[in-house]
Amino acid sequence: MAAALAGLKAYQQAPRCAASQPMPEIARVGRAALRDFGGTGPFVLFVPSLINPPDVLDLDEDRSLLRWLAGQGVRPLLLDWGTPGPGERELTIAGHVETMLLPLLDAIGEPVHLAGYCLGGTMALAAAARRPVRSLTTIAAPWRFACYPPEMRTELSLLWDSAAPGAEALGLLPMEVLQAAFWRIDPARTIAKYEAFGRRDPDDPSARRFVRLEDWANDGPPLTLAAAKELFFDLYQADRSGKGDWHVAGAPVDPADVKAPILEIVSTTDRIVPAAATPGQSKPLSIALGHVGMIVGSRARAQVWEPLAAWLSQVRTSW
Repeated sequence: MAAALAGLKAYQQAPRCAASQPMPEIARVGRAALRDFGGTGPFVLFVPSLINPPDVLDLDEDRSLLRWLAGQGVRPLLLDWGTPGPGERELTIAGHVETMLLPLLDAIGEPVHLAGYCLGGTMALAAAARRPVRSLTTIAAPWRFACYPPEMRTELSLLWDSAAPGAEALGLLPMEVLQAAFWRIDPARTIAKYEAFGRRDPDDPSARRFVRLEDWANDGPPLTLAAAKELFFDLYQADRSGKGDWHVAGAPVDPADVKAPILEIVSTTDRIVPAAATPGQSKPLSIALGHVGMIVGSRARAQVWEPLAAWLSQVRTSW
């Protein structure tokens, strides 16, 4: 306990770099914006989760999937969801797709390669079923929620019961509630990582990267009340997406409605989105990296970034 608390104190007191300026905005719908990472070639629009900030896809100069892809013959765009307010309490996850993602796709004016990470992949799949796209890539995207371990679904139900009164009053579900859910998946690992951090040289690049990643993991806008209810009840509990009963833009979403080529990137060791819970619409690229490690880990470039770039190149050739 002493070692973990010392590591936590070291994390709290670690120096932070000034936040970088956001990339240029090329389109906006309400609070949602598309940020342009440059490059030449067709657009690849990345849809992050509504949980945690979108900058895990652009963590720093050495761990930025989007900056790296900009040099691989495509032009990456990042959807920045912005921060919801209490007046949006009735906006569901499907509503985010309908009122933000689909209009932004329309604003681009041409079909794009669409990619989504985590819950963003769930939303990207729904959008690709409603608009023509060049291709669809899902990275650790949950879809078949009935395939989650029963104990995890039970934990989430109990978590909602405790959080519901505050969420109802605010019209929002604070990100801290969802972070508590992630900690419950493997609490021993959460403690161990702070123990290990307390022993590191604070000037070591790996220590600075740990701070940057933890700041990302502990940050993020709240979910609207309706989106939180949809996540907890319609998806995790009722598995409406997996059953073909999740409605977006007036009709249930069927992954078979996506006519574009699909690449699914799944992890055999992901505790947040188990491989069995992903859409299963194509032969997946299976890796053994954690949910976040597959995006920013030391092996992410070789196992995820480079195969993704190669696949996009093949799709561009056949388009």
